[in-house]
Amino acid sequence: MAAISRVGQLLDSYERGVVIALGALYKPHVPAIAGVQESQPNADILMSDYTAARNHMVDGQLLPNRLVDDRVIDGMRSTPREEFLPKSLRSVAYVDEDLALGGGRYLMEPMVFARMIQEANIGPDDAVLDIGCLLGYSSAVLASMCNVVMCLEEDEAMAEEATQLLVDCSADNAVVVTGSLREGYAAQGPYDVIVIEGCVEEVPNFIKDQLGEGGRLVCVEMVDGVGVASLYTSWHGDVGVRRLFNANTPVLPGFEKEAAFQF
Repeated sequence: MAAISRVGQLLDSYERGVVIALGALYKPHVPAIAGVQESQPNADILMSDYTAARNHMVDGQLLPNRLVDDRVIDGMRSTPREEFLPKSLRSVAYVDEDLALGGGRYLMEPMVFARMIQEANIGPDDAVLDIGCLLGYSSAVLASMCNVVMCLEEDEAMAEEATQLLVDCSADNAVVVTGSLREGYAAQGPYDVIVIEGCVEEVPNFIKDQLGEGGRLVCVEMVDGVGVASLYTSWHGDVGVRRLFNANTPVLPGFEKEAAFQF
């Protein structure tokens, strides 16, 4: 969805599910912001409005789509997604869409992200690698569920901002590091869980190699031209894969399949 720079009018938010912004009509499954009155189109959005929108996201998008893990539900309900977005996108923080942040990078759709990390079965003692953390939203959710999360971002400006935003939301067990997303971050491995924040045409073997025994890797992977959420598991040196559900997630730059050598 194209970036929306400010909120226009929000009409009958939850019941009608209609958002009018800058004169363009958009119909998400849930409202961008619930509770803002039509008579106040230029009013500052209140914290309570974001909280209501976040609850609508969980109740209207996630729970009806097979999200049952209480720890994932709690993480999604308590983490202020809008705080990890540019101000121009905060009004649409809770729509069920991937949000473009520039440079071919997207904040993943909430339902796809939540169902993927549910399948990763993250435990409180787990070490997690979050590849492509952007401004830190995914890492904040993960930090609420695990022992430590390494937040890998190759854009240094985003990484710097993510560090401060994670401090602001008291995610003290999240550590932001910079480096190539495609290479992962072996320096602090092996990991119990690896999450790739986007679609990949293939998962590089050297990222799979950063999984510990019993480690899980979740991502959206292109399979026969279709994005499919996938769960990789490492056991006794072998890595198997289970396909989970279809997901129309944009390809993460740098994870395109390498062209085969031709004579």
